[in-house]
Amino acid sequence: MKITSRNVNWIRAVINKWFDERFKKDNPDILCIQEPKAFEHQIPAELKFITKDYNYIRHSGTKSWYAGTAIFYKKDLKVISTKNHFWELEQFHEDGRVVEMKFHGKDNKDSVFTLLNIYFPNWWTKADGTEMLTYKLEFYENFIQYINNLRANWENIITTWDFNICHHPIDIARPEENKDSIWFLPIERKKLDKLQANWYVDVFRHFNPYLKDKYTWRSYRAWARPRNVWRRLDYFRVSENILPLISHIDHQDLVMWSDHCPISLELDI
Repeated sequence: MKITSRNVNWIRAVINKWFDERFKKDNPDILCIQEPKAFEHQIPAELKFITKDYNYIRHSGTKSWYAGTAIFYKKDLKVISTKNHFWELEQFHEDGRVVEMKFHGKDNKDSVFTLLNIYFPNWWTKADGTEMLTYKLEFYENFIQYINNLRANWENIITTWDFNICHHPIDIARPEENKDSIWFLPIERKKLDKLQANWYVDVFRHFNPYLKDKYTWRSYRAWARPRNVWRRLDYFRVSENILPLISHIDHQDLVMWSDHCPISLELDI
């Protein structure tokens, strides 16, 4: 099974930038996107045509031009539930930050997997101008509590997201220069330490502990791409028991048309 994740940073913009070609080539069983920034009636007809063999669930929140998340999954996938309990927390609903689904694996029909696709809060201020860091840290705390409750019921957890935090110095270009910058603040990074301590494994770093210069995001400004001034903000984290099922993890960092590159995870399920 192949799961691809991508922060598209406005689906109506990227749909005409080789999205269909890349989607067909990648051929994921599940596609998770963050920041589509669209209500149902604003989803491009081209996207609906490209994904005609998929069902989808989405969480648009209350503002069409801000955030949002969606999961597209092939129609033959054995889905058990698409109920998202996390978004029932009122303070996190309006931005459309989480979609969740439970499904059986293709070759592992006795096991249930819970997939959460998340767009974590970003930086500086919210869209209404209010301070963002407190909200971001609160979101992390509630999220960790939520998935720990799932694990208490012996669920197999797969999470993918735009974390909006670089965890370690290896995950950011010029870490010393950015030590006091949003996305790399010690108080932010401690939230990822806590996830790690609760046995949610960063899949890419698990298999590539010392691999440098592999990032997922770069600014459009200041020639960041040719200078490889990037940050690793996009992750797959899974409950530790899933690690033996993973066959491949990839950063598709040559794929353009957004400030984030796709990441993909392959599992023998």
